[in-house]
Amino acid sequence: MTCKQLGGACDQEFTAKTFEEIAELSRQHGTEMFKQGDVDHLQAMQEMSEMMNDPEAMQQWMEKKRQEFEALPDES
Repeated sequence: MTCKQLGGACDQEFTAKTFEEIAELSRQHGTEMFKQGDVDHLQAMQEMSEMMNDPEAMQQWMEKKRQEFEALPDES
């Protein structure tokens, strides 16, 4: 999945065996982009932060992303 597919701002690709692993890779990437002050990623983080204020919306978003991840072909 790409950063954009996971709510981010770029086409950086992440590969993992589980959704939890890919979420962690995305989080690490977001942290690095935050440290670099990347404006596009900061905007995406702001939007994600606003969604986190609504736990139900955040849960629905996470479930949708999990389903997208699980629907991807296995690259192993």
